[in-house]
Amino acid sequence: MRHVSTIAGRELKSLFVSPVAYAVLTLFAVLAGFFFLSSVLQFTEYVIRLQQFQLLDQLRELNLNDQVIAPFLGVMSVVLLFVIPGITMGLFAAEKANGTDELLLTSPLTIWEIVLGKYLAAAAFVVILVAMVALFPGLLFIYGDPEVPKTLAGLLGLLLVGLTYTAIGAFASSLTRSQVIAFVLAFVLLLLLWMLSFLADLGAAGGALGSGNNLSAFLRYLSSSDHFEQLVKGLIDTTDLVYFGVLIGSFLLLAKAAVESVRWR
Repeated sequence: MRHVSTIAGRELKSLFVSPVAYAVLTLFAVLAGFFFLSSVLQFTEYVIRLQQFQLLDQLRELNLNDQVIAPFLGVMSVVLLFVIPGITMGLFAAEKANGTDELLLTSPLTIWEIVLGKYLAAAAFVVILVAMVALFPGLLFIYGDPEVPKTLAGLLGLLLVGLTYTAIGAFASSLTRSQVIAFVLAFVLLLLLWMLSFLADLGAAGGALGSGNNLSAFLRYLSSSDHFEQLVKGLIDTTDLVYFGVLIGSFLLLAKAAVESVRWR
């Protein structure tokens, strides 16, 4: 495993050599700023409305974490659905398209070193994205009084979601030599994973799935949005941490199997 850091560094440098990384960072920063400003303006408007109607009890119950930070992080988790496939689509597909995958596979490197190195490079990029997001709630600590543990739990949730999506994107990229197909496949997988809780709710509302039905509960457990929401609420449960850890490990194993299968073709 001593070559993992070398592969990760090489892959991360290749991301920043191309204009794609800078375009993604710029777009992500603009979107983050827009959605954060929207959340703050909506909160300000709501406060003014409560003051006009002298609803003092509701004013006392207002919370920056629930009214501003949580909605903001929720929207940014959706933005990651679109951004991360763009980051991961070339991890393996580009090597296949350029014909350099054979050189990589015949080198002294192990399959695990290749997979983990490429994953860690994309994961480092995701860490940069989450750090950018963290700057915006950080502004609230200058002008307001958000809850530190709750804010950190929400950012942890966004990071875990990003790392999980990265593993899924890496798996999608390992299946094809086309970066476009890798992007679409990763996006579809992430969208399905995110929407599972909504499917369970729709089924329950239609009577197909009861609220206490095992299938409904199973779909909600598989949904990344449900586990993310728990962390945004400040509830750090080992169940949620294990969920993200298992998903990351499972898709990295699938990516390893997909890359390894090339040697037997």
